Amino acid sequence: MGLAERYPVRYTVEDWKHWQGDWELVEGVPYAMASPRPVNQMLLSQLSWLLITKLVGCPQCVVYSELDWYVSYDTVIRPDLMVLCGDIPERVERPPELVVEIVSPSSRHMDEGLKFELCEREGVKYFVLVYPEERSVRVFELLEDKYEEKPDRNFKLSACEVEIDFAKIFV
Repeated sequence: MGLAERYPVRYTVEDWKHWQGDWELVEGVPYAMASPRPVNQMLLSQLSWLLITKLVGCPQCVVYSELDWYVSYDTVIRPDLMVLCGDIPERVERPPELVVEIVSPSSRHMDEGLKFELCEREGVKYFVLVYPEERSVRVFELLEDKYEEKPDRNFKLSACEVEIDFAKIFV
């Protein structure tokens, strides 16, 4: 075991605030964020539009893209998209109702592993993984503190219920 592994450095959100560039921080460990690919940005735009359109009848719920979620004193992540319902404070410190991650080869491990488990642990009701290359979507719902893959695309948010046809984002 090397020295760096034996003496890990742990950072806090206060440290993170002063860093240059885009970083996420999970339990004190920094993760550099890669620049998004054009296909990811296109899907992000399409998905934002789709969700905003679906939530028109649900004014208490708002779609946010690339907004920081302050999970704890040593954890802050930036989901590709999230839906928050109710009063939205200046800084997001409570779990979103829905988190979407657009998976790329460089983010697969982070999205399917670390962020999946973090969102599950923190009580995010729905976690959605979008796969550009496969033109597919996997939706998970939190049931009894564990994510289970959903066969349907119905979402019961705290303020409303919507059905989302993810196939529309793959133009």
